[in-house]
Amino acid sequence: MLTHGSNRGTTSVGDPRMKTVVVGASSGLGRCIATHLAGNGCHVAMLARRKDRLDAVAEEAGSGAFAVACDVTDESSARSAIDESAKRLGGIDSLVYATGIGPLARIEDFDAATWRRTLDTNVVGAALVTAAALPHLRRSSGAVAYLSSVQSSMTQPWPGMGTYSVSKAALDKLVEAWRIEHPEVGFTRVSVGECMGGDGEAQSQFAEGWDMDLAMELMPIWTARGHLSGGFIDVSDLANLIETVLRGGAGVSIPSVTITPRPPL
Repeated sequence: MLTHGSNRGTTSVGDPRMKTVVVGASSGLGRCIATHLAGNGCHVAMLARRKDRLDAVAEEAGSGAFAVACDVTDESSARSAIDESAKRLGGIDSLVYATGIGPLARIEDFDAATWRRTLDTNVVGAALVTAAALPHLRRSSGAVAYLSSVQSSMTQPWPGMGTYSVSKAALDKLVEAWRIEHPEVGFTRVSVGECMGGDGEAQSQFAEGWDMDLAMELMPIWTARGHLSGGFIDVSDLANLIETVLRGGAGVSIPSVTITPRPPL
């Protein structure tokens, strides 16, 4: 029997009591994943910077979820948030890193602060959170899923998305590095295509802050190069995939999975 979770020998795939940390749970895809897992009976620590939004998500998710403020770009904040999560959960079986930003500009117009903010959020934060959770994940033979992008693995860099493409390529190598050094834990890259998320606060915040004039200028180029399929992933399909990865079992290795929308007929 495949097993997952703290004491995997006693927690089966069919047992919903997985102790999970979802980073980036206050909005967008992270929020959808966190509420999905909580709705399926998992105990979920929901982490993000915006505690007021997190509290609302945790209330929506029910009694098996709670909110913890966490700034992934701050090492002490990341470590204290993981410590608090592990204490309240009674361990950590799995971790989802859903935090990510994608500034839009021509590559020559990105300043040093934008490069650092993107890399700190998309790559360094993932490393800090994973390092903090590692002792718990080793004890549980746990699993980690990182939301990456088709931009890092299936397409050329998109014009205007240089910092994002570079950061996700770095994240992919980070996942490989964790896997090589700690094979006792499952580390999975989840490459995601176009996904709008849910409704309201659960809708993807990816384009927040974009220069929409530049976006409209670049969109025909993205379309001509086949970067946009014309369809969107149902976020419930993404959440189901993430849960499958996390519940894969101690003897299962899932290095990488990709989810993209089918092009419309």
